[in-house]
Amino acid sequence: MVFPRPVRAVVFDMDGLLIDSEILVREGGVRAARRLGKDLPLSVAARMIGLPMAECMGVLADHFGPGFDMERFVVEERREIEALFAEGVALKAGVVELLDHLDELGLPRAVATSSSRDSVAAHLGHHGVLTRFDAVVAREDVRRHKPNPDPYLAAAAALGIEPDLCLALEDSHNGVRAAHAAGMMTIMVPDLLDATEEMAEKTIHIAESLHEVHRLLLERRA
Repeated sequence: MVFPRPVRAVVFDMDGLLIDSEILVREGGVRAARRLGKDLPLSVAARMIGLPMAECMGVLADHFGPGFDMERFVVEERREIEALFAEGVALKAGVVELLDHLDELGLPRAVATSSSRDSVAAHLGHHGVLTRFDAVVAREDVRRHKPNPDPYLAAAAALGIEPDLCLALEDSHNGVRAAHAAGMMTIMVPDLLDATEEMAEKTIHIAESLHEVHRLLLERRA
């Protein structure tokens, strides 16, 4: 493939793209609902991928209806997710190789995530890759979250690169919508959510893995 514009920086999502956390978060929610005697269908869980917690609670309230003990659910979900995370959250395949290649190209890079700064520090720090990013835009850093473009616009500003010269890497539908709205060249690397026709329209490519993204950047230089 040919990139439509020069790539001057790369902006990464985190959950489901850099780390294999989405499946653990989904399982934590399913287990928490079960503790409350409820069923959390995977279709409902999928709607929350890429959303900040406040908006996830809105999805849950719509699904479970009046009288649902949201406060208890949040406590149980946090407990379940922390237990799952304690067992280890793997780095996604191809992350280190892609970062190495960006070093070779001299391209700056940032993280734009709906997770907290503490979560970014914990997970990326654990794997020794946090310092390989020039900027981090987390949940606390923007007022409007994905699918709004604000996280990606803030990341581009932090890097000092125009958004249309940034390559955004995303795994979620809301993330793709955010990056596309920011005017970035966007590649989706699906995790729990399949690429849809809308995703194909809003991206320049659907990649099977970060290894494929690495290959595309190698071809760009050739």
